[in-house]
Amino acid sequence: MGNNTTDTQVDVELAERCAKALYERDMATQHLGMALLFSAPGQSKVRMTVQDFMLQGLKTCHGGYLFTLADSAFAFACNTYNQPTFALGCSIDYVAPAFEGDVLTASCHEKSRGGRTGNYDVEIHNQQDQLIAIFHGKSYRVKGEILSQENVND
Repeated sequence: MGNNTTDTQVDVELAERCAKALYERDMATQHLGMALLFSAPGQSKVRMTVQDFMLQGLKTCHGGYLFTLADSAFAFACNTYNQPTFALGCSIDYVAPAFEGDVLTASCHEKSRGGRTGNYDVEIHNQQDQLIAIFHGKSYRVKGEILSQENVND
């Protein structure tokens, strides 16, 4: 049996590498100016600044952009085990509006994971730590790997 500290460190490093690889391939997330701030097994944190093109007719951030931010955090969190995982279903509750210039941070945490499915919760907060939205995602794992086998242990 391995050293728990070393095993945990290896898990975190793998999670970071998986999230970084996915971020580099994720043109949608990058195009919207999102930044991957943190990843660990079953967790991630993504930041986005609300820009003028993200506003709807009432001059608040369009819900689709909030959903996209939460969905990106969800994707990075559920793919931290080097096993390709997709959304099986998602829902979002909008709690407060976000405005142009707001800096939004989506924090995702794994709630359960077993077999091929997992459950994840995301909270979006603004720069004043005000809750903007709550998102729930259910994931489904498929065959394959995110990182090529030769790069897993680099």
